[in-house]
Amino acid sequence: MISVLGYPEKQAGNDTTGHLGGELKLFEGDVAVCFVPAWHGSAVQKDENSPPVYAGTPTGLVITVHDGPTIYHTGDTAFFSDIARVSDYNKIDLMLVCIGDHFTMGPIRAADAVKAVNPRSVIPIHYGTFPVLTGTPEEFDRQLKQRGVEAQLRVPKIGETISLSD
Repeated sequence: MISVLGYPEKQAGNDTTGHLGGELKLFEGDVAVCFVPAWHGSAVQKDENSPPVYAGTPTGLVITVHDGPTIYHTGDTAFFSDIARVSDYNKIDLMLVCIGDHFTMGPIRAADAVKAVNPRSVIPIHYGTFPVLTGTPEEFDRQLKQRGVEAQLRVPKIGETISLSD
């Protein structure tokens, strides 16, 4: 296999990569990773001076841990109606949802996505890293409350470790 962007075959082979609708079983089946739709562009760069390379269809991930939580990472998705279907097969314990706006969902659409998926807890991601990402956890919280969303909002501090059992 030809390596792409320096990833060795061991990390980018058929045993460790998947695609939409598929599920990988890892760690002797203790972890399952399901690839779900995400509406977003998809390109990667080896470094800041390299041209972008098309990286396939973007996805979100539903990660299920045996006797543990089910986590949904939305990826850099936009809001889309079928996001509600992500929780058809698993109750989502924790949803990681982008709120930055400009390149991803902002707080309004992110709150709609959380309402549609109905997770137990939600962590906002992909915000505040550069000026055009204007979404904030405070605005996201307001939008969640306006929609009557019951998910617990968790906003970790930079470098903070959180426990899902908290």
